[in-house]
Amino acid sequence: MTIHKEGYTSIALCILFIFVLNALVQFYYPQAYTVKWIIYILSFLLFIIILQFFRSPSIKVRPDEALVLCPADGKVVVIEETVETEYLKDKRIQISVFMSPVNVHVNRNPIAGVIKYFKYNAGKYLVAWHPKSSTENERTTIVIENSAGVAVLFRQIAGAMARRIVWYVNEGDKVEQGEQFGFIKFGSRVDVFLPLGSTVKVGIGEVVKGGRTILAELPKKAAPVKKV
Repeated sequence: MTIHKEGYTSIALCILFIFVLNALVQFYYPQAYTVKWIIYILSFLLFIIILQFFRSPSIKVRPDEALVLCPADGKVVVIEETVETEYLKDKRIQISVFMSPVNVHVNRNPIAGVIKYFKYNAGKYLVAWHPKSSTENERTTIVIENSAGVAVLFRQIAGAMARRIVWYVNEGDKVEQGEQFGFIKFGSRVDVFLPLGSTVKVGIGEVVKGGRTILAELPKKAAPVKKV
């Protein structure tokens, strides 16, 4: 199992915490065998949970400009037509994926192209499934435009537990479909805004995989993006 680079510090702190906790229990309660075994088991479970959270599976992506790949592992919680007000300024199809603490938290580019817009917004930490989390929580907003001029906007959104959003891209970068663009720690959400006319390939409640599940097929012709 490959461990993501974002997990190195957290795993090291977890090991240090487990070591100190077990040393203290051994020192102060050397004869409390039941208590010690409970602490040993809980320490092992904590280590496994932290380790699996930062796993980074290797995947192979066959690029396809007509398709939009899911940017994250999780469950589809929203599919609706809405107005995107930050950059696109028009109606879009929104697909939202909720990432629980047990999911892989690597985020991947849904399409290939050039990053036309990037912005980080500080904000609240509402639970990730709250209707206002998309506009009020800490988040990043990224827009990729492909070679046909079709733009897809997506957001990393912090949740009640996720207090750190990491990104590896900047405005003007050329990116490949399925490449990592970021990471969110400990439960969160990703929103994707697609052009009207896109054919959605997933359903509410469906479990999806980042870089592997096809979210939608883009329309052959899309309306031009209104510049801001």
